[in-house]
Amino acid sequence: LINHHIVILGPTGYSTTGEVFNLLAEEVAVHAAISLKADKLILLGDKEGIANDDDRLLREMIPNEVDQYLRGKVLDSEILRHMDASREACRGGVRRVHIISHARDGALLQELFTRDGSGTLITQDPYEEIRTAEIDDVVGLIELLRPLEEEGILVRRSRERLETEISRFAVIERDGMIVGCAALYPLPADENGVLSGEIACVAVHPSYRKGDRGSELLDYLEARARNKGIKKLFVLTTRTAHWFLEQGFAPASVDDLPKERKALYNFQRNSQVFSKKL
Repeated sequence: LINHHIVILGPTGYSTTGEVFNLLAEEVAVHAAISLKADKLILLGDKEGIANDDDRLLREMIPNEVDQYLRGKVLDSEILRHMDASREACRGGVRRVHIISHARDGALLQELFTRDGSGTLITQDPYEEIRTAEIDDVVGLIELLRPLEEEGILVRRSRERLETEISRFAVIERDGMIVGCAALYPLPADENGVLSGEIACVAVHPSYRKGDRGSELLDYLEARARNKGIKKLFVLTTRTAHWFLEQGFAPASVDDLPKERKALYNFQRNSQVFSKKL
């Protein structure tokens, strides 16, 4: 390997007395990957990857999910042996294990050089996660938000403003790329002492809008709002009224906004106001 040679390991082993054993190829691959401290292990088989009960391809799993999938099953097929090998490799320090089809043309290139891949990825680290935004996410946020700002869907935010308000944001990161975001802005308490907040800047990358990522971001921020003692959420939108209604928001008016937020309302944008009690 140091000399950049391709090494072929056969599935045979030898005892101290010279006996020859026929080993499972998966066992050889796993132990070699762990010993080499490999970043990736790629297992090629007849299947495109791991499918659920509805025969839908699962793009990503973690070892604990593989445990649940294999519970009570006999490892009598190639795909099940690959799954067993994948969880063992991950727990042995291999960051990512890819299960792909050897019969599909271009499967390896698609798996390694596209974000969605061609098969199933087993990884200890979440391939996609929702988390609080960090200062290093600003560039990714700008790339996500700029097209929507240019269309007039979102209010333009400068880099400086994003840096200042970064802790307000939650992001969905997929393999190092920011594919979704939303922000929670706490508002001053009303005359009855009730705290409220505003959900803003909800955006999902066009390539990833078919899932429930927008709803997941909203759930994440609603949980954050409850932890802060916020009892009511507001949202102002010019394009996505129906979506917010589907998320449990109800129509409201500008007069329902807290006094400080009402003073900042932009009548030129004429955004619709919605609210939701937590």
